[in-house]
Amino acid sequence: MIYRRKTYIVESTFVEEFNQLFNEILLPSQLKYGARLIGRWLIDKDENNTEVFAMWEYDSYEDYERIESQIKSDKEHVMKVQKRFDQIGRERLKQVLKEDIKQEFVKSTVTREKTILN
Repeated sequence: MIYRRKTYIVESTFVEEFNQLFNEILLPSQLKYGARLIGRWLIDKDENNTEVFAMWEYDSYEDYERIESQIKSDKEHVMKVQKRFDQIGRERLKQVLKEDIKQEFVKSTVTREKTILN
């Protein structure tokens, strides 16, 4: 197994809208192609910024690449994302997403069977 932590820093005023985008558009497409969400959390960084991060589980790095390729090739998904970005406003997105999106791949030091994921 391999795990992916994807992290965003967003303006705190954008969190609700960002969660809506995730739950309505991004998550369904990930699940459709086999990504397994472990969870998604947020941390208040300061009074203006929030860190939002998700942990995903994949059978292998190749499995992750296959899923991402399928999502990027899904014309309906791409259209929904572009439409939502247009509704939010491209310039606004540049303002509310505070840093580059960070993605890390990690391996567990404990077998899956010994965790709550089993």
